[in-house]
Amino acid sequence: MAAGAGEVCVQGLTLRFAQADGDPMVHCSGRLTSENAGLLKSHVREMIPGKKVVILNLSEVAYMDSSGLGTVVGLYISAKTRGCHLQLVNLSPRVRQMLGLSNLLSAFEACGQYGARIP
Repeated sequence: MAAGAGEVCVQGLTLRFAQADGDPMVHCSGRLTSENAGLLKSHVREMIPGKKVVILNLSEVAYMDSSGLGTVVGLYISAKTRGCHLQLVNLSPRVRQMLGLSNLLSAFEACGQYGARIP
């Protein structure tokens, strides 16, 4: 499912899968919490092997708790160890604030700037 276009919804989180310039992209909307972070983790981990870039579009993530943050960081580390770059784009103000409070914003800053929008 994750390799192509599609959509998955569970407990307040919707993941839509697409391609952006040939790279897999996951558009997340809703709330990224302990109840549904496993969904994002399992689908994105499937995408990492053999890819140079995987894009997470977080423009419609209204809320992220510590489990959601841990999932994003874990995916970043998994991607990096496999030679893949996990890009966070279109950070919502709430997600940007959470990354800033945890001193992780600088790790994602280059691809998460407000002006860097990917459809």
